[in-house]
Amino acid sequence: MVSSTTPIVNTYPLSSYTFGTKEPKMEKDTSVADRLARMKVNYMKEGMRTSVEAIVLVQEHNHPHILLLQIGNTFCKLPGGRLKPGENEIEGLKRKLSSKLAANSTALQPDWQECKKLFLVHLSEREYFAVPKNLKLLAVPLFELYDNVQRYGPVISTIPQQLSRFQFNMISA
Repeated sequence: MVSSTTPIVNTYPLSSYTFGTKEPKMEKDTSVADRLARMKVNYMKEGMRTSVEAIVLVQEHNHPHILLLQIGNTFCKLPGGRLKPGENEIEGLKRKLSSKLAANSTALQPDWQECKKLFLVHLSEREYFAVPKNLKLLAVPLFELYDNVQRYGPVISTIPQQLSRFQFNMISA
């Protein structure tokens, strides 16, 4: 039984959304070592890195799915990224969603530290997402993410547990 205080999340069919492409988003670094070196330099200049990422829910076959960006054939990530120093989290998330997906939704290690915040973004019934040509946008069912650290990493694989406190309202098209 769901208590009256359980938050409700409306999810709409994947078919309600429009998907297109845009110019490729090129990576800043050519290797993991280059990325780690750049992040260390940024940490020395700016301090702790703060990132925001969006949990974007849709439904397919009456099951909740999360939209993930796939880089190459194996690596998946949530849309979002690093905040500018002093930037508001919600405004930064809106900026990142707009730059990563052209989405205009009004919703929402080694030598350095990072503060990563995940936001559940409530989508309207219709949206347009423009995905860079070198990335794929996947709708991955929650049951596939559950405890699948090897494929999706430690953050994404725990999203089903984090969402277990919500009740999903599957809205048909």
